Amino acid sequence: MDQRDEAREFLASRRARLSPTDVGLPPSIGRRRVPGLRRDEVAALAGLSSEYYAHLERGNLAGASDAVLDAVARALRLDDAEQLHLRNLAHAAKTPTRRRRAPAAPPPVHPSLQRILDALTTVPAYLRDSRIDMVAANALARELHAPVFAFARATGTAPNTARFAFLDPAGQHFYPDWEQVTRDVVAALHAAAGHNPYNKPLTDLIGELSTRSDTFRALWANHNVGLHRTGTKRMRHPDVGLLELDYDVLELPGEPDLTLIAYTAAAGTPTADTLALLASLAATRTAEQAARRTDQQQEQA
Repeated sequence: MDQRDEAREFLASRRARLSPTDVGLPPSIGRRRVPGLRRDEVAALAGLSSEYYAHLERGNLAGASDAVLDAVARALRLDDAEQLHLRNLAHAAKTPTRRRRAPAAPPPVHPSLQRILDALTTVPAYLRDSRIDMVAANALARELHAPVFAFARATGTAPNTARFAFLDPAGQHFYPDWEQVTRDVVAALHAAAGHNPYNKPLTDLIGELSTRSDTFRALWANHNVGLHRTGTKRMRHPDVGLLELDYDVLELPGEPDLTLIAYTAAAGTPTADTLALLASLAATRTAEQAARRTDQQQEQA
């Protein structure tokens, strides 16, 4: 992702969505030449000169102070996720070229984190990296996301909910709210790319999805960003049917590139019963796999 292009298009898209009345200006008379606010209107709201704001919107954020970024954020009515994205873009613009290196291959997940996941036998939980790869999961999360893992095996790729949602036709059946899910996925990838635009695996994924999915390409052009920390997601499992699960996203200070995603259901709800059934199914399949491994080891011995 080119940082200057992203900064320019992000600011222009945020300006285009606002009308004068949204920000307390008199309504326009006649047809406006541009959608949303004009640059000079944003500049006036931010307390900046028109020339300087135009300079910023051309993608030149390297010299912008925190006070200027805050003023622009207020003028454009940016939410928390959008403010963070703007700051990340400015930080990336200030990063010396010599520090712009692709990250090394990520280390394997620490065994203690896998033990935590495995201990959550009634809660689907997995670790996700910035490109939405599922880098580790417990048995129930693997069972819940069985179609995602099946698509990964078929394509020889890491389990990735973005790739599954956009490139596997089964994604639209698995996610009853597919349109909302895809919007959320793109918003999360946009936020991640703003945080680290020089992460090559992430930019490779974005390039792959842009090339292979018209829907992804259209959503990416909207430049929406989002931080989804908690909410509800519906999934239609091929064996047990529909589940409506609450999810929480937990940051891991010791692993800044990883987040833990956990799904739960309120006691006494139909989804809680379905989740218990899925847990039983996952336990059975895990036991069967362990038995097969034991048989293979005995045969090899």
